[in-house]
Amino acid sequence: MEHADLIVIGAGQSGLATAALAPRHGFTRVLVLEAAEKPGGSWSRYYDSLTLFSPARYSSLPGMPFPGDQDRYPRRGEVVDYLRDYAKRLPADIRTSTSVTSVAQQDGAWSVLDSDGRKFTAGAVVAATGDYGTPFTPDLPGRQDFGGQALHAADYRSPDVFAGKRVVVVGGGNSATQIAADLGVVADTTLASRRPIGWLPQRPLGRDLHWWLKDTRLDIAPIRRLPAKVPVSVIDDGHYLAALDRHGVERRDMFARYTNEGVVWADGTREAIDTVLLATGYQLTFPYLHSSGALGSDGAPLHKGGIAITVPGFGFVGMEFQRSFSSKTLRGVGRDAGYVLSRLQRR
Repeated sequence: MEHADLIVIGAGQSGLATAALAPRHGFTRVLVLEAAEKPGGSWSRYYDSLTLFSPARYSSLPGMPFPGDQDRYPRRGEVVDYLRDYAKRLPADIRTSTSVTSVAQQDGAWSVLDSDGRKFTAGAVVAATGDYGTPFTPDLPGRQDFGGQALHAADYRSPDVFAGKRVVVVGGGNSATQIAADLGVVADTTLASRRPIGWLPQRPLGRDLHWWLKDTRLDIAPIRRLPAKVPVSVIDDGHYLAALDRHGVERRDMFARYTNEGVVWADGTREAIDTVLLATGYQLTFPYLHSSGALGSDGAPLHKGGIAITVPGFGFVGMEFQRSFSSKTLRGVGRDAGYVLSRLQRR
């Protein structure tokens, strides 16, 4: 059994930011437990062409600027390298290939078990996983009858294997549009979404959108999820919209159901489809916290701003809209981590 002042579960962007700031808040012995073989969270598993919609100057974790041209938009591989370099500089003990299976209170402390039966204890725990580990797959009518290929964006890497096929990309966010633009080069592609796409200029009045968000403080303002009828916002400098137009990728209202050969569109039209690719995001799940007391009956975290409200000494970092618009981003997780650590320290 090993003891630490603080155990951080997950070595993705949220866990690494938390570990970096922990010493400032009195946590001298910090243990980070990561299921993967290397730090970096889910970034290494994303599709090859993924490009950030925030420039490098707004894509850094605490204490280490993103390297290179600060006005460029980093690609997936650059983010992976950045996070792994960041991990090497941390004053924390990072244990990779360590999959946490349960977290529970025991004798006034927190007890954490991994899949090999090892036990770790700490006075405080931060869960920094959950938002990118479980793909969300909507339960659409006829799914079991579909004879084509259905996969989630989590399993998409590059467009080559889809050459010459008829593909529908489901979703309306940045990832969906990037993937549709990718596929449009080699495949007959349609982008299907429940809501229209609202294209936001990347550089309004010559300044990147994130400069405006920071200058107006909207980036850190509390915000709730948008109503269902509001268009999905996609940040673009014109590149992706032009690519969709150039390759004939149209947006259509979401299809009504699957058939054996394809889909039935909202207007009743039937069409044969080879592949349906779901860029529908991820579910927030914490399977290792079922005995912790930090979750509700529906499995959702019981928290305020990331601080557990039902049990002492427990926090969350990296959840969408945890405290602000930017909570689940590279530029935002550090603010949330500092907030959570300061309150765990007080307790």
